[in-house]
Amino acid sequence: MTNLRVGVVGASGYGGGELVRLLAEHPHVDLTYVTSNTYEGQSIRKALPGTAKRLAITFEPFHLVAATDRCDCVFLAGESGLAMRLAPGLLEHHVKVIDLSADFRLTDPAVFTEWYKSEHTAVDTLKSAVYGLPELNRQRIRAASLIANPGCYPTSAILAVAPLLKNDLVDTKSIIVDSMSGVSGAGRSKFGLDLHFSEVNDSVKAYGVGGKHRHTPEIEQVLTSVSKQPVTITFTPHLIPVTRGILTTAYANLTGSYEQVRETFADAYAHEPFVYVHEEGEFPATKHVQASNACHIGLCYDSRTGRVIVVSAIDNLIKGAAGQAVQNMNIMSNFEETAGLSMPSVWP
Repeated sequence: MTNLRVGVVGASGYGGGELVRLLAEHPHVDLTYVTSNTYEGQSIRKALPGTAKRLAITFEPFHLVAATDRCDCVFLAGESGLAMRLAPGLLEHHVKVIDLSADFRLTDPAVFTEWYKSEHTAVDTLKSAVYGLPELNRQRIRAASLIANPGCYPTSAILAVAPLLKNDLVDTKSIIVDSMSGVSGAGRSKFGLDLHFSEVNDSVKAYGVGGKHRHTPEIEQVLTSVSKQPVTITFTPHLIPVTRGILTTAYANLTGSYEQVRETFADAYAHEPFVYVHEEGEFPATKHVQASNACHIGLCYDSRTGRVIVVSAIDNLIKGAAGQAVQNMNIMSNFEETAGLSMPSVWP
C-alpha cells in the first residue's frame, strides 16, 4: 500500500502540533508538508521540540502549488477564516481537506456570520462539507472530500447527549450542559490577561455565560439533526487551571426510564473504538483520557429531580481536535479507523 501524502497547515499551534505528533507515527502516512507563518524557514523542532531526531522537515509558507503537488490530504489547523480561503483551491485540485477550525461546521452561513461576526466567503464549498463526528456520521465521512472537524466542547457534549435524543428519552427543552476545559483550548497564539498563569492558576471561571459561546449553535445544530425536532440548550463553559482536558456534565429531564438510558448508551457505543461507557456508579476524569483519542462517559439518575446526568471526559487536543481529525482521515482513506490512534492515556 502506498502511503498517503499529508500536509498540516498551521503546524506550530497546539492542534497542529498534536497532528504532527500523531501523523509522524502513523503507519500509512508520509508527512510531506508543514506550514507556519511564525516559524517559516526553521526546523520543525524549533516549535515542536519533541520532534527532534524524529522528523527532518522545515516549516514553509503556504503555497497552493506546493500543497497540491505534495499532498493527497491537507489538515487546516489555523484560525477561523483561513480554511474558507484555502479549502476551495485544494479541493479543485482533488486534495482532500480536514478543517479543524469552525469555518465549515455550521451549515447556515447566516448563522456563521451571526456568531463569528464575519461573512462566510466559501458558501458553495460549505455545501459539500461533512461534519466529522465519526460516531454519528461515519458513512458520510467515508465518501467526503471536505471534513468539518468538530469543536472540542461540542464533541464532549454531543457524545454525552445524542443517545438520549435519538431514542426520545428526555425533554428537548430541558438540556443543560456545563463544560470545563484546560487552558490549551484557547490555542497557542492567543495572548491575553485572562490566560496569564497568575490569572488562571488556583482559579476557575465561567465565560460565554448566557448562551454567548460560539460552540452553542454547533451543539444545537447537531443535536437537532439527531432529535429531528428543534433542540435548544443552556451551555456554560468554564476555564480550569489544567493544561488539557474537558469534563462535561449534561443534565436533562427524563421522559423514559433509566434502564432505557443505560441500554441506549450501551447499544450506541458498544462497537465504537474510542467511546467507553463506565459501569453504574463510576464516572470519568480528564486524567483517564489524557493524550488519548478516547471519550469516557458515566451515567446517573437523580430520582429526586427526575433528571438524568451524563458526564463525559475527553482530551481537548486529541479527541477534541487532532485525534478526531486523524480518525476522520482514516475513515476517508479506508484505513483501519484506529490506525495511529491506539495509544492509551498517559497515567498518572
